[in-house]
Amino acid sequence: MAITQYRSKRKPSGGRYLDAFKKKLRFSSRLPALTKVDKLKKKSLRTTGGNKKTFLLTADVANVFDPKTKKHFKVKIETITKNPANLNYVRRNIITKGAVIKTEKGLARITSRPGQEGTINAVLMHEK
Repeated sequence: MAITQYRSKRKPSGGRYLDAFKKKLRFSSRLPALTKVDKLKKKSLRTTGGNKKTFLLTADVANVFDPKTKKHFKVKIETITKNPANLNYVRRNIITKGAVIKTEKGLARITSRPGQEGTINAVLMHEK
C-alpha cells in the first residue's frame, strides 16, 4: 500500500489539476511503526542526505527519569495502562509518545517517539 503526501489530482469543484511536475520518491511516506512491548527489535532506514533513521518495532526496556531523585534508570516495561493517541493501543500494547506505561518502579509517561527515534524515554509519575 502506497502512502503519499501528495496533492490530490482533483479540485474541490471536481475539475482536474494539471501536473506541473512528476511525482517524486520524496513525496512517498511509510506506514507507522506501531512499537509494541516485546523483546527489542529495531529497524534502520535511509533518509534524505544519506542519513539513517532507526525506529523501534518492539521494545521491553525504557529509560526512566525520576524527577524527585534526579536520576535515570533502565527498567522493564510490564504493560501499557493509558494511551491518549488511541484507546485501542492500550489493548494492543502499542507505545506512542504520551502513553503511560507500567514499570517495575511505577507508572511512567513516555516523552520520546519510539517509532521515530529508536529509544523509549519516560518520566516517572508520582501519586499526589
